[in-house]
Amino acid sequence: MGQLLMPSTLYETTTAMKHQHLLIASLLTLSGMSGAHAADDVAAMSDFVRANGCFSCHSVNEKIVGPAFQSVSAKYAGNKDAVANLMQSVRNGSIGKWGTRAAMPPHPSISNDDLKKLVTWVLSQKP
Repeated sequence: MGQLLMPSTLYETTTAMKHQHLLIASLLTLSGMSGAHAADDVAAMSDFVRANGCFSCHSVNEKIVGPAFQSVSAKYAGNKDAVANLMQSVRNGSIGKWGTRAAMPPHPSISNDDLKKLVTWVLSQKP
């Protein structure tokens, strides 16, 4: 049977999910997408990130096991090789880039196109 969430945990989970959806919607709005198409893309990106296990270790705005996506974006701001570097880290996994021994597992099954979309989305997350 499913795990019961305490009211505070349920609130935090719901609030975090709403925050993630708002950030994705903002990105799509800034990119020129709007309306139903943008809503579909928000849901698709959220589903994609969740399906690939990203939210198991990361969140948009706070450290879990790995750094927050906003922290990743800040660290790589102005780095012309950021997309390529992060694609390599996600594809092959990494360890120690954030001063911890926590390892990010490799994700070799994500297509290059999807990986680039994911990394570009992560880099768009601003504090």
